[in-house]
Amino acid sequence: MSTKVDQLKVNVFINRDSLGRAAAEYTAELIKDFMAKQEKVRIVFAAAPSQDEFLAYLSENEDIDWKRITAFHMDEYVGLSNDHPAKFGRYLEHHIFKKVPIGEIHYMISDGNIEQACKVYGEMLKEAPIDIVCLGIGENGHIAFNDPGVADFHDSKIVKKVLLDEVCRMQQVHDGCFPNLAAVPREAITLTIPTLFSAKSMVCIVPGKTKRSAVKHTLYGPISEECPASILRQHSNSTLFVDQEAFGSPNDGIGSKKNGTHQ
Repeated sequence: MSTKVDQLKVNVFINRDSLGRAAAEYTAELIKDFMAKQEKVRIVFAAAPSQDEFLAYLSENEDIDWKRITAFHMDEYVGLSNDHPAKFGRYLEHHIFKKVPIGEIHYMISDGNIEQACKVYGEMLKEAPIDIVCLGIGENGHIAFNDPGVADFHDSKIVKKVLLDEVCRMQQVHDGCFPNLAAVPREAITLTIPTLFSAKSMVCIVPGKTKRSAVKHTLYGPISEECPASILRQHSNSTLFVDQEAFGSPNDGIGSKKNGTHQ
């Protein structure tokens, strides 16, 4: 099933495996289209269990010239040791960075002088336009670690330190990344919403029933920092891939046609 809400294209799949495969095929074609026009492609990746299938299928693609890709990640915890299993850099290493010969990988440094780390990462991001952002949506509607309380659609910063709200931190427990709330860091570094939104293309991958409320508000609520992901509806080239569990049904208000154009 395909639909469109404002400028956001929405593709709904029966399960997360078919979602991941389709999102990977779509992203691979995007990459190849950019490579036909330019020497390098700059991509920002999300690190979360929601991305597992997508990254698995994408890393299997043998038609991509991975050496021409420059990779970034969009957020990182503050205060975790570099060898902590929940570290986002480690997640991306395991799921894609060590599976394919990516030309350049820029890791976020999230210890020591955090303000300096944000500045340095922001300078790297400014060196050239971001071509593709591959992201998810949090249970509270966040994109990257821009939770409702810190999200700013007009943020002047490229990268910033944020306090994580409790819903966001509990999601990390639900995802199996931490044993309990107390173990989840309270602070993180994140790309800001204008930085994410500056990408030429945005590919959003959202499986699972725990994301249903967030998807509903993203698609059919007001475009507001109360649901940061709602801004995706204003991007000129954004595509949302969801499974049926995340999308829901007309009976729960998700899938309503009144706020979008269905195709």
